[in-house]
Amino acid sequence: MIKEIMSAHLRNDYQRQNFDSFLKKVGFGYKRPTIHIAGTNGKGSTAKYIASIYKSAGYKVGLFCSPYLNEINEMISINDQIISDDEFVSIYEEYAKMIKKYDLSEFEVETFICFVYFERNNVDIAVVECGMGGELDATNIYDSILCIITSVSLEHTNFLGRSVSEITQQKCGIFRPMVPVLIGDLAEESKTVVVSECRLNKSELFVVEKPNNVSNTWDGSIFSYLSYKNIKIKSPANYSVFDACLAIKACLILASQFPIKDEHIYNGLSNVTMPCRFDVISKKPLIIIDGGHNPEAVENLVKSLQNLHNFAKIHTIIACFKDKNIENILNTIAVESSSLTLTTFDHPRARKEEDYFLYLNDYKFEENHIDLINKIIAENPEDIILITGSLAFAALVEREFKDGILKK
Repeated sequence: MIKEIMSAHLRNDYQRQNFDSFLKKVGFGYKRPTIHIAGTNGKGSTAKYIASIYKSAGYKVGLFCSPYLNEINEMISINDQIISDDEFVSIYEEYAKMIKKYDLSEFEVETFICFVYFERNNVDIAVVECGMGGELDATNIYDSILCIITSVSLEHTNFLGRSVSEITQQKCGIFRPMVPVLIGDLAEESKTVVVSECRLNKSELFVVEKPNNVSNTWDGSIFSYLSYKNIKIKSPANYSVFDACLAIKACLILASQFPIKDEHIYNGLSNVTMPCRFDVISKKPLIIIDGGHNPEAVENLVKSLQNLHNFAKIHTIIACFKDKNIENILNTIAVESSSLTLTTFDHPRARKEEDYFLYLNDYKFEENHIDLINKIIAENPEDIILITGSLAFAALVEREFKDGILKK
């Protein structure tokens, strides 16, 4: 029912007039203490690590992450319990007349329902991930207690800007006067913009330190950060280690407002799973599903593979959306791949064979991704099978493995 309701909200422009007018008309204001996270990659995992630490400390924690993998409800949760269909629909129907009058987009509706839900449930603290950009994002309607920018690279250039500096400026739109800012390992071009915006807002700027003694295995990662030794996370990916460090730093910055103990950091980080993010769903054969869908994400994926594969052959299967930079993605991942095959899946934005025409001389294309994956696994039982290119594709494939449509 929720997907049917959301299917009516198809507006996909990038502006705030409709949403702001709607919020004013219904008299809604959001006041819960909230951490706001923007960035090209790492937003969702950083948000989940932070939320898990605070949950471990006994706080009632709201979490808003996008996009969803299977059901829209997944975007909105309190202490790992997603909003029910009945609660989601009830809030929607309460405001349906005004939502339709102001022609809200799907993401604006989801964001609004999230904030109403957090308010009515009196969460102690919330962690909210931007959908896209920052300044004009539907999530950017409140005064946060901490702003985070995880990373910045070229993305959504039709909406956010044609340069890294312009995109960074958009992401800095979540900053608020006197509210601290935490950033990941940004390029100097981005950092210059952030420093300038922090000065204008009189905001203290924090930069995450690098982890030490990092050890990645197929079972997970162990690392040290600041005074914390032998921290364990379930993800084998090196980029997840860095996201976990951002989470620790965020909690330390806010320690006077939301006290935590060392055990909450260790327990919180160790409990987080990241479906479709360097997700090892089988050890033999070794199958990895990763939703990397932009050049920076794929570079991070490749670096993590280089730490782990020990010269094993990698057979990569890719399905991408039409609006993604496929050339850079292919060039990056082909270097590590013994074979690379293009495919497609049932989604209106998915690339079909004709959308790959520039690359068909270099890479094979197989229409049926199920037959392709089953064949690659059967033919290469001792090698690594990597399935990537889109979070939607990764989520679909993961479901197909669970349902037995695909065989491990």
